[in-house]
Amino acid sequence: MRLIIAVVGSLLLAPALRATVLVPAEFGEIVSGSQIIVYGRVADVHAEWSDDRRQIDTIVTLEAATYLKGGPGEAVTFRVPGGQIGRYRNVLVGAPEFHTGEEAVLFLKAQGPTVAHVFGLNQGVFRVRMDAHTGSRLVVPPVLMAAGDGAETVIRGAPGRVPLPLDTFAATVRRAMGQGRGAR
Repeated sequence: MRLIIAVVGSLLLAPALRATVLVPAEFGEIVSGSQIIVYGRVADVHAEWSDDRRQIDTIVTLEAATYLKGGPGEAVTFRVPGGQIGRYRNVLVGAPEFHTGEEAVLFLKAQGPTVAHVFGLNQGVFRVRMDAHTGSRLVVPPVLMAAGDGAETVIRGAPGRVPLPLDTFAATVRRAMGQGRGAR
């Protein structure tokens, strides 16, 4: 009996555990589920405490070059879970990290007057890099993206995961938006 009381007591005193489960979304879901789709350059990244001071979030400001959907202005600000303030660091597995000067196409969700957030953590971030040979901008798809309802294996260097020229990627987004309207 004492053993049972000790086990129950230790379980009650144990800290709460949290887990993140990320279900991969198909590209069409990412497009239709985003209120803002924007390509631009990261202008500012800073961390701040949440209102209850229980977690740290990173606030990112992106100088918008092109809006593919939505368009709140010359810059868009969004929130990413996790960050560091002094010696305190909050990490959420799957949350993207941003650095000033990098370029990306972002799929953002926003509800009402709140600060927007990235769709599906890393799933809504398509990094843009410069091709060393041509000088053109290439969009790199995220590692995790659903292609159907079944289980999938993530393969490093998969041939289907190739960077696309920015214009081609933008056309793919517009096509997906057109298909989303036709499905309704």
